Amino acid sequence: MTSRRRSAVWVEAGLTAGAAAGFLSWAVRGRSAQIFAPSVWRGSAAHNRIALTFDDGPSESTPALLELLNRHNAKATFFVCGRNAERLPDVLLAIAKAGHEIGNHTWSHPRLDFTSAATMRSEIGRTQELVRSITGAAPTLFRPPYGVRWLGLGAVQKELGVRGVMWTAIAKDWKLPAAAISRRLLKASTPGAILCLHDGRVLTQRPDITPTLDAVNTLLPLLQQRNLSITSVSAILER
Repeated sequence: MTSRRRSAVWVEAGLTAGAAAGFLSWAVRGRSAQIFAPSVWRGSAAHNRIALTFDDGPSESTPALLELLNRHNAKATFFVCGRNAERLPDVLLAIAKAGHEIGNHTWSHPRLDFTSAATMRSEIGRTQELVRSITGAAPTLFRPPYGVRWLGLGAVQKELGVRGVMWTAIAKDWKLPAAAISRRLLKASTPGAILCLHDGRVLTQRPDITPTLDAVNTLLPLLQQRNLSITSVSAILER
């Protein structure tokens, strides 16, 4: 084999490996990917509705968010971590009593790649049981931490009776200022969109979510000016 041919083979191998890595990355974290587990990333555009979602709670800051949502007559889906809900059961119950939807975000917020089905089952199932014991109803929706899905997750979702949910746009509100958050989400706010924010910071106690609160306070009136109804994930999945 000539040196030119060897070089061509190595280039081809590199391109193939790169393509495989790119595909795996999309399969694990791509919002529309269905390889490892079925999930939705937007709802029906037939109605002027968008879904507001909050991950990583409940936290000590969640009551302020609930007050804000109530003031704007908006509903949301809260994807809660079991460990946080166990620490703050009264806040979890307040979410439910305010008419918001509760989803499952695992017990301890691990990345699920390279995780066994048994571990995934424990993380999701334990949270299902805790939410049921506090609110009287188990979640029907599940959002994987970091949007990461892996082998076996689809079967676990089916076994535990939860539907996977990704997002149309993510706020990155753990690092962006309020103005950037609201601009980012407003741009993506078309009928059927699922917007992802955070009312917690993984398992941190007493997180500062001021940028999130300020962004939501700015965003909600702007969405309502567009005649968009701000609601839960289940509501926008209705046809």
